[in-house]
Amino acid sequence: MTGELVELAKRRGFFFQSSEAYGGVSGFYVYGPQGAALKRNIEDSWRDRFQVQEGHREIEAPTVMPEPVFEASGHLDTFDDMLVECPECGESHRADHLIEDNTDIEDAEAMPLSEVGDLIAEYDLHCPSCETPLAGEPVEDFNLMFETDIGPGSGHPGYLRPETAQGIFVEFPRLKEYARNQLPFGITQIGTAYRNEISPRKSIIRVREFTQAELEHFIDPETDEPPLHRVEDVEVTLYSAVEQNDDDGDYLRTTIGEAVEEGIIASDWVAYYLGVGQEWYERIGVDMDRFRFRQHLAGERAHYASDCWDAEAEIDGDWIEITGYAYRSDYDLSKHDKYSDEDFTIFRQYDEPKVVERATVDPDMSYLGPEFGGAAADIAEALQTLAERDRTAFDGDVVTVEADGDTYAIPVEKTGFSVEEVKESGEHIVPHVVEPSIGIGRVLYTVLDHAYDTDEIEGETRTRLSLDPEIAPTTVGVFPLMDKDDMGETARDIAAELRSHGLDVVYDDSGNIGRRYRRQDEVGTPFCVTVDYEGLEDDTVTLRERDSTEQVRVAVDDLPNLIADLRSGERAFSEL
Repeated sequence: MTGELVELAKRRGFFFQSSEAYGGVSGFYVYGPQGAALKRNIEDSWRDRFQVQEGHREIEAPTVMPEPVFEASGHLDTFDDMLVECPECGESHRADHLIEDNTDIEDAEAMPLSEVGDLIAEYDLHCPSCETPLAGEPVEDFNLMFETDIGPGSGHPGYLRPETAQGIFVEFPRLKEYARNQLPFGITQIGTAYRNEISPRKSIIRVREFTQAELEHFIDPETDEPPLHRVEDVEVTLYSAVEQNDDDGDYLRTTIGEAVEEGIIASDWVAYYLGVGQEWYERIGVDMDRFRFRQHLAGERAHYASDCWDAEAEIDGDWIEITGYAYRSDYDLSKHDKYSDEDFTIFRQYDEPKVVERATVDPDMSYLGPEFGGAAADIAEALQTLAERDRTAFDGDVVTVEADGDTYAIPVEKTGFSVEEVKESGEHIVPHVVEPSIGIGRVLYTVLDHAYDTDEIEGETRTRLSLDPEIAPTTVGVFPLMDKDDMGETARDIAAELRSHGLDVVYDDSGNIGRRYRRQDEVGTPFCVTVDYEGLEDDTVTLRERDSTEQVRVAVDDLPNLIADLRSGERAFSEL
């Protein structure tokens, strides 16, 4: 199937490799006229379900961010893939992919580097490019981020963002103001991300530039609960970590409510969005018999995730991730709160004020200054931090603190340490984050693959894409039976009228009517309108449905509203 689909995608303008005039660039693709429209419709559908219906707001952040952002987020240290280089031809390969592609081992990504190297030797794996043995070659971490310089020179290093999420997290101090400092609230973003993949493959499945649709839902973990009742009856297919580790493990077919009740999905928030996602994938045409939610094993979870489930679709016998659902806890905001000069907390108001004991220090700076010079201010700050964390450290005559890597012993009597009772109306907390992160290109490919079909019409083999009308690149094709006797002019007028109602329309008068139908079937156009001699007499047209090839006669004046209702699902063609 993959070859036929990729050939159709290139021939009909869905997607193709970029810069082909210069030999092409691996991992970069152009979405053609059909693909760009399909991609936009999928994005709009996602935006409707995950943003508008959930009451969230959208932003658009830059794709280039300064290096300190990724120092704080952990991407500089942990955003790596396993690289093995061929000693003969110099080609670089994903070591874990070599193992997964040539053995029965799954999830090699979760294994340590040393074990991956041992498996390459054990299975005598060779370079896919030149067949040179790779046993004994070092397996190393390779950071996937694209580096750049911001401004002239090299004094301000930056990176192309590897995920859109950081553009949301970094702006949290301002975004929380727009939300009136009230939790929960969600921020979405649809945009481009970049990963310098070692070995891009499978057309648009694994690329170096791709579009993400991400939601970062900020919550108070102690008080905020999702509306699980909305999705508790949604049926899902789960592949939990427990089942994956069991030799006889199998899928669990259950409902969201039962999965939460039985503890299969630990986070109620993740469970809620799995339910939302399940309904959305079905809405846009993903085949539910070739779909599952798989829980990450401990070794493959991202550095920020305490739990993660992937939505996966089956493509040619392989399961590909199309969405990650992660409970990121307070990892991201805590990191940026620590590394930046901004406040990434939100004030949680108590129902009633509380009287609490608070440890404070009031250091004698007339002692610290002469005694420790320039380190005095850092020592005072360290004393306050220690008092808040461990007041017992001040029980003796001397307290020890660290400041700028040095250790200092301070007489307790010089610290001004005391414990006082104070009345507090609330406290500052770092919100937790729930994140559905969708790869738009992978969803697009899945929808195309699951919609691809062939059948026989009037003795001829027909290729069609059974795309849902909501996301199809073109909603309706308008044809004159022949471009004469005013049929062409009437058809062009109808096409213009339908476009004025916001519908995607293609006009075609080239070739016989059967070939025109086949062209539209092949690109997934759900409806076709044909103007014929009878229609010139009574102001009617023939309306044809793609999958069934059934036709009905309808009035021209009814077309705009009728096709809009068919596209939205308000009406079914079988009811006409």
